[in-house]
Amino acid sequence: MAAPVDVVGELLRRINDGRWTELADLYAEDVLVEHPLRRTRVEGRKTLAERFARLGGAMRAFDVVVHETVDPEVVVAEYQYEGPGFVAANVQVVRVRDGLITHSRDYHDHLRMAAARGDVSGIAVPYAPSPAGHPPAAAPEGTPRAVVHRLLDSIAWEDAASRADLYADDVLVTRPFHPTAPALTSKDELRQHFAPGRGVGLRTRNIVFHEGVDPELVVAEFEYVGTVAGNPVRTTNVYVTRVRDGLIVESRDYGDHVSFAAAAGRLPDLIAAARSVVAPAV
Repeated sequence: MAAPVDVVGELLRRINDGRWTELADLYAEDVLVEHPLRRTRVEGRKTLAERFARLGGAMRAFDVVVHETVDPEVVVAEYQYEGPGFVAANVQVVRVRDGLITHSRDYHDHLRMAAARGDVSGIAVPYAPSPAGHPPAAAPEGTPRAVVHRLLDSIAWEDAASRADLYADDVLVTRPFHPTAPALTSKDELRQHFAPGRGVGLRTRNIVFHEGVDPELVVAEFEYVGTVAGNPVRTTNVYVTRVRDGLIVESRDYGDHVSFAAAAGRLPDLIAAARSVVAPAV
């Protein structure tokens, strides 16, 4: 029976080979595929096969890293997609059982791909509340999961700049879903990033942790909910974080910048930034 890491690897190989009609064979009959940033879902292998047939095209996955987790059925894949006019980041949280994918949560850089197509209409998903699930179980103090949990909770701290103390001095934080955001490479840069008032009106919920077989690695899926500029907001995010000696040394923050910008009234600026880094459709 193929291991989860091998199943996901085969999925990406078939995409690279253009074998779109063979992709659905890697999924269970009753599979559920979710697209959290678009808030859409596809249920069942047959429906998924029809979707793949419509999407088929020249795409290439590269820089692939598949993280095994302490749940033997779950892996987290990070990779880049290269397509017509764009290179975009992706994260998939995939559950494989008996050699077939039974559940996948696929986070893609929809904004960059839409900008490359030349059609960003409808890129912002209308606000809709979501039910709150059960909070995750507490982790022992100082463990990587506890550190990341503290980071997520710190969005509501009154002293926002103190969030930087959760990071190492030589940390590397990137935001792959933001088209132009620079990397943050020090605690001082993070202190400036967490400006006074940043995060006011927001809180985290629906946190799901995936702890890596690599003991330093924690992947967190979660929502920010609340208000921005007086408007209701709900963003869906996934952070891939490395913690060492109780401090975050690296984090790739795949944030829902589209929903946040729409609520803040800054979506046109974000779309312009995305257009600046892609080749126009021809």
